Amino acid sequence: MKKTTLVAIAMLTAVSSAAFAQADPTKTNSGDMFINVPAQDELSSNVVGLDVYNKDKQDIGTIKDVAFNTSGLNGYVVGVGGFLGMGDHYVVVRPSAISISFNANDNKWHATMNTTADQLKAAPEYKYPSKS
Repeated sequence: MKKTTLVAIAMLTAVSSAAFAQADPTKTNSGDMFINVPAQDELSSNVVGLDVYNKDKQDIGTIKDVAFNTSGLNGYVVGVGGFLGMGDHYVVVRPSAISISFNANDNKWHATMNTTADQLKAAPEYKYPSKS
């Protein structure tokens, strides 16, 4: 009788554990992990390095980096005022402040912003955190 009860308890535990594991919402099927990215979607490699132009078609800076937080895209790090990467003043701008588009006619990505280089230079400077 004890042996039958122990076997029954062991089987019940195994079955309930398997059922619980299947119901666990943190587990995903491999089909839930992957998505398709359409060719026209933005990739960070298309954005980093883009020159930013204003409405007067003046080059006012360059997107140097992309900042993310737990909610997603947080901002673009824009370098302004430097020459050949030296002496850049970095500022972080809201994603909504920069319009990024793909022009099929010239097959290039473009970034525009409604500001001037002087306004970017006057903005609060972003300093990359040290890796100590």
